[in-house]
Amino acid sequence: MADETPEPKLFTLKSAERVRRELEPTLAEAVESRQKMTELDDALAQVSQRILMMGGVTLPHESLGRVRVERDQLEAVVRAAVDRIQEAGCIIKDLDVGLVDFPARLNNEDVLLCWRLGENRIRFWHRPDEGFAGRKPIDPNDTGATELIQ
Repeated sequence: MADETPEPKLFTLKSAERVRRELEPTLAEAVESRQKMTELDDALAQVSQRILMMGGVTLPHESLGRVRVERDQLEAVVRAAVDRIQEAGCIIKDLDVGLVDFPARLNNEDVLLCWRLGENRIRFWHRPDEGFAGRKPIDPNDTGATELIQ
């Protein structure tokens, strides 16, 4: 028996908007945690660079240990958030800015409803091969969800 890849979940604009509202705090936490992780990674890289340049230095092991623990905790937060978002059927396109796509069908064509953290609702779509640069405004008449577009 061959492995069957499950069909991706398809969203209507209404269902995507509902999921967006539910997941927005999770995505915001993931973006913030990722930013903090990057800062901690940079700090740890600077310590490594100093060790290489100076041939060994006395390290503040206790504070470095706290930094590593904090970084690992942030990584766990990011992983849990990414898992939750993907389990909802969404596609994370850019975790640095909080860009998420929702697979959908528009006029019998596979498309992605596109939303970025900070936008108050889903207002754009693009074809899978176009990406963010190809975003187009949603026409409420095409989606059957005019109550969401005001």
